[in-house]
Amino acid sequence: MIVMTLRELAEIVGGTLHDVPDPEAPVTGAVEFDSRKIGPGDLFLALPGARADGHDFAARAVADGAVAVLAARPVGVPAVVVQPQPGQVSAGAMVVEHDTDGSGAAVLAALGALARAVVQRLSAAGTLTVVGVTGSSGKTSTKDLLAAVLRPLGSVVAPPGSFNNELGHPWTALRATADTRFLVLELSARGPGHIAALAEIAPPAIGVVLNVGTAHLGEFGSREAIAKTKGELVEALPATGLAVLNADDPQVAAMAPRTAARVVTVGQASTATIRATDVRLDEHARAAFTLHTPAGSVPVRLAVHGEHQVGNALSAAAVALECGADPDTVAAALGGAAAASARRMDVRTTATGVTVVNDSYNANPDSVRAALKALVTMARAGDRPRRSWAVLGEMGELGPESVVEHDSIGRLAVRLDVDRLVVVGTGRPPRAMHQGAVMEGSWGEESVLVPDIGAAIALLDAEVAAGDVVLVKASQSVGLWEVADHLTGGSAVPPDAPAGSTEAAR
Repeated sequence: MIVMTLRELAEIVGGTLHDVPDPEAPVTGAVEFDSRKIGPGDLFLALPGARADGHDFAARAVADGAVAVLAARPVGVPAVVVQPQPGQVSAGAMVVEHDTDGSGAAVLAALGALARAVVQRLSAAGTLTVVGVTGSSGKTSTKDLLAAVLRPLGSVVAPPGSFNNELGHPWTALRATADTRFLVLELSARGPGHIAALAEIAPPAIGVVLNVGTAHLGEFGSREAIAKTKGELVEALPATGLAVLNADDPQVAAMAPRTAARVVTVGQASTATIRATDVRLDEHARAAFTLHTPAGSVPVRLAVHGEHQVGNALSAAAVALECGADPDTVAAALGGAAAASARRMDVRTTATGVTVVNDSYNANPDSVRAALKALVTMARAGDRPRRSWAVLGEMGELGPESVVEHDSIGRLAVRLDVDRLVVVGTGRPPRAMHQGAVMEGSWGEESVLVPDIGAAIALLDAEVAAGDVVLVKASQSVGLWEVADHLTGGSAVPPDAPAGSTEAAR
């Protein structure tokens, strides 16, 4: 964060100083909501959490070097205190699950105001370009690719993992300093107005919309409602800005009239401004293609896995070209960009010769389809095809369409000729996935329904052999990363879930 005194900070967030001996004391470090990460010069964010209230850790944070605490009540140490407003709640209640008195919403609102002020100062100075990316799937992978292609042009701040809601979004924005040239942000939503609210916190100059799928269909009710909300990003762009739209997704392409910004389209469609041709996959499902741009064409070979990464790479390329990169620099950066966020198409081969595709961070129908196709590509490559395993759990937040969507995934696994489908769970959606596979033509034990993670691990331990390829994927709430971590010998700790917060939204 840029250096700011406690007096300035209180004025920005509309708070009052309590137990502050020197109002001119500067915050020289970062803003942190995890007291274990506090360092000298930081500002501690006191939020109520599922296991503890951040206000209870205020004294320890100050003892560890925090200049002050941003809080909803006096805490006996230097603090900027903001008052909860009657009926105030956090947007969509995505973060503060135990916000019974509105204190969490008040602190989050103050955090957003602080981030907005910092971004506005840096943008006004002409040193910062804010890039926002949204879509039903692929936001985190694209964010990582964006960081890679922009890094040759200057310092980049991007969120770790999927910090894309009303806590992670301003927290990431506040990592920007006077030396930051690019601030890359994911924007997630669980309802109308969420993306617009995030865009107000850190107004983007460039907006990328990847796709409109079925993630969070239960909250939105229809794909049309999802498209309307995703389009809030392009509506927030200034006339001097740039909207990067996926020409291969009709609902995204139709967003062009909704923005005052210049529009660049990306995709494999012949009409796309930035497009890919001659797409092919290697034995690890890594794509190679020819990148066509108004500045020339170059070959690209991606290091990330899955054909779906081509569209993500095209979006990243469009942004980098807008910011001054040439096609050769973009191609080199894309070729060197490995997966940077945990449990997203993380491909590893164990000492016993089993290839594990750990895509267990989260799941929706579109991302599961993409992962299954990548699995089959890996298994069939080479002279000797390998046995493919798909270990799948429930996809959450699909509402009334949940059973239908799970049934379709089970059927797809059979149509793709996945050798073994292991469905984990006892609820209606997992049963529908297994039943869909059976009805599509699965026989014997091609598809098996197991009750829990332990049963899945026991089955895999007994039957997976050297050379097999195992995909692990489910919504994060299922905890299926334990299966992947068991197979690879890793730790079963959920990603991107610091103390005092809930999981980041997709």
